[in-house]
Amino acid sequence: MTVAIEAGVRFFQYRNKSGPRRAVYETSLRLASLANKSGALFFVNDHADIAAAVDADGVHLGQDDLPIEHARKLLGKKKLIGISTHSREQAVVAETAGADYVGFGPIFATTTKNAGQEQGCAGITLIRQAVSIPVIAIGGITHEKVVDVISAGADGVAVIAAILSASDIGQAARTMIARIEHTEAEHQRGDR
Repeated sequence: MTVAIEAGVRFFQYRNKSGPRRAVYETSLRLASLANKSGALFFVNDHADIAAAVDADGVHLGQDDLPIEHARKLLGKKKLIGISTHSREQAVVAETAGADYVGFGPIFATTTKNAGQEQGCAGITLIRQAVSIPVIAIGGITHEKVVDVISAGADGVAVIAAILSASDIGQAARTMIARIEHTEAEHQRGDR
């Protein structure tokens, strides 16, 4: 996490689907402290109670996790809640329920989780038109594909393999950030 923070990453999610809850809590506590000291946002995946216990910035929920309204009761109004979505309908329901952002995907095939059928960049555009909250693209996003993903309307991307499988994690993160920022700047110039 330190290398990614130094490279400019400002949003982290701790995802541990199989670890004991105590271990998830202890790791989350360390990561929340590190993120807080650096000014980065830190989210716990799935566990709203653990996110609250470690004073994380928020929680990222799946479709089978605690409903958003109950997570909000645990976390309060100041913390952020995101949820993974795989369709326009799920994204609209999430926004209506009070989600602060939706993760949408999988955009492309991914090896880190079985998240269903690929949605492609056209799916991002569909979701962007359906909701007013930020849309974070998830699944199989590489350095080569990130420009198309941002151009399709994603407000950000969630990546694992594109960064962590690189021989130089810091350089991989800097390259991804630079491509996102360049694409956003191009779009802003085009909107004038």
